[in-house]
Amino acid sequence: MYKLCFYVPESHLETVKAAIFAAGAGHIGNYDHCCWQVPGQGQFRPLPGSRPYLGNEGVVERMAEWKVEVVVADELIHDSVKALKTSHPYETPAYQVWRLSDLQF
Repeated sequence: MYKLCFYVPESHLETVKAAIFAAGAGHIGNYDHCCWQVPGQGQFRPLPGSRPYLGNEGVVERMAEWKVEVVVADELIHDSVKALKTSHPYETPAYQVWRLSDLQF
């Protein structure tokens, strides 16, 4: 099992979530479309040669974004990340993938 975390502007929040859920992310037991999300503020500065979704080259930009976390089964992680990248508006979406362990007690 993996945890996939990404940042997305509110304008594309539901679109990106729908894409990763369609790829199989967000299943926990007898539930699907499971995620945790919280609003925040992202910051970036487009460098020469970039094609920013928002902002101008050389200028620091701040914008409202959502942080979304979902769990993903091992066999679905590559398809889920591909769905994220395909549906996300940013030239280079920020995301992280963590391998999870199941602790037995």
